[in-house]
This record gives sequence, structure tokens and C-alpha cells, in this order.
Amino acid sequence: MAEIKDPENTIIMETTKGKVVIALMPDLAPGHVARIKELTREGAYDGVVFHRVIPDFMAQTGDVKFGKTGGADFNPSRAGMGGSEKEDLKAEFSATPHNRGICSMARSQSPNSANSQFFICLADSPWLNKQYSVWGQVTEGMEIVDLIKKGEPVRDPDSIVSMKVAADA
Repeated sequence: MAEIKDPENTIIMETTKGKVVIALMPDLAPGHVARIKELTREGAYDGVVFHRVIPDFMAQTGDVKFGKTGGADFNPSRAGMGGSEKEDLKAEFSATPHNRGICSMARSQSPNSANSQFFICLADSPWLNKQYSVWGQVTEGMEIVDLIKKGEPVRDPDSIVSMKVAADA
């Protein structure tokens, strides 16, 4: 593993396919980074499935309500429809392009509806630019992200085994 320069702003995501390291971008999306870290530290993402994975586009996860295996409300057919108990976030759009490896928040039609769900770009996706809040970049393990089972919805989906802020790991 490469040296982590800023452990407080680095996520270590252990998936069913392997380890992925994400550098957070608090300067770009402070509210979204704070939410990701808060949910990570609560263990909210542990066990959450990758419910929507589209080849050459993105891998989506983070439904801590319906997508958390072993959770009280776990429902594979509803994964992707839920979020956390926390309030939705105000959009923090930026000029940072949605290139391969970028981590960005999922949302509904409303720009201010991001909550806990996020996606990792598998390929450059310029049509998303300035419409979704970019909060991180995969710095290690994109080859792992590429292995995550594809589907809409995914049958027998891969999941986040554990997600930690590197400073706490």
C-alpha cells in the first residue's frame, strides 16, 4: 500500500473484491466529505451492497437503509431508494471533471437531495460534470472497482465489507 499523506482525509474501503483507497477532497465539497466521514465512522457503510453497476460508466453504493446486508431494513429490491436518517445535503458542484476513479454523490432530480449514496466512475463521464458533487478520487484499487459485479440491479451483489477513515484504521 502506498503511503497515505493525509489519513484524516483518506478512506480505506474493503470490498468483497479487495481494497480500495479514496482520497477525500474537503476543499471541493466540505459538506459531502464531512457526511462520508461521519457515516464511515458510524459503520453505516459496512455491509452495504453495490446495487447499480453499469459497465463503462459507474459503480453505485451507499444505500445505508435498504442496501445494508444484515440491516433491519435490508431489502435488495429497494436498494438504491434509501439513504441515512440524516438530512439531505446542499449541492456542492464544482468544475472537477467526472473522470475514471472520481467519487461523487448520487441524488434524485433535486440537486440538493444527496444523502448517503455515492458512485465511483468506471470511465470518464463528462455529461455528469457540474451536476453532481465530487468528493473524492480513488488513488489505489481501481482494478478492484473494475471487478465489482455489474447489473441494474445486480444479482448477488458485491458489497463494502468495511469502510474506515485511515486516521482511525
